[in-house]
Amino acid sequence: MIMSEVIAMQEPEEKTISEKIMLDIRNLTKIYPVRGGDYTVLENLQLNILKEEFISIIGHSGCGKSTLLTMIAGLNCISGGQILLDGIPITKPGPDRGVVFQSPSLFPWMTAMENVLLGVEQVFPHATKNDRINICKYYLDKVGLENAFHKKASELSQGMQQRVGIARAFALKPKILLLDEPFGMLDSLTRAELQNVLLEVWNKEKITAIMITHDVDESIFLADRVIMMTSGPKAQIGDVLKIPFERPRIRKEVIEHSDYYHYRRHLINFLEH
Repeated sequence: MIMSEVIAMQEPEEKTISEKIMLDIRNLTKIYPVRGGDYTVLENLQLNILKEEFISIIGHSGCGKSTLLTMIAGLNCISGGQILLDGIPITKPGPDRGVVFQSPSLFPWMTAMENVLLGVEQVFPHATKNDRINICKYYLDKVGLENAFHKKASELSQGMQQRVGIARAFALKPKILLLDEPFGMLDSLTRAELQNVLLEVWNKEKITAIMITHDVDESIFLADRVIMMTSGPKAQIGDVLKIPFERPRIRKEVIEHSDYYHYRRHLINFLEH
């Protein structure tokens, strides 16, 4: 076979792979100026995330997980390297990234509907008022708040407020969903319930998702891959664990799967070293 034929055979495959990448992180570095010199949080970090992939990122406190997420969100400047979202460099915040933080940061005097509508009006300015309201209703219904459209945020429990935060992020129709320990402040029962809610909506929307978590079980249950970060300074990707459980996932089936505790031990062993 002549070389031109080899190249012709390779090119379509390479193009297909590149088209599947939603987030391309290249040589990413983050440096903070501190007294006595600079502190390098991340150094030359490389990571590709595919379209419709759900990624969880774990690592010890201070390893730069949240720093990485805020840089993807455009809320934290990049010291070196580049982050490409669907081929376009990230330079600032934008509605193509839906963010859910540990605290949903709702306006307490506004209703659940009004809190979601704020973002929807910015992203869909040319839609009719009725269409925008229907978008809000759809996602609030999907997270189980069909009876709380007109309740003020201050009247909602912490778990219900986080449901509003999840609805708000999905309602923007972003290219990527960024979740920074969204269930970290919730009790275990509410946490499990909202994990199920998140997965149910995500299974329908198939938005690329990145979730920061300290919870090993949460990372296995939710993710297609678990990204393990080394401890700082100069943190990088230490290991990557693929989670091949079929979707949609049922918690009981995942926990009872023969490979579940193998994956769990792998993650715990990484964190203990």
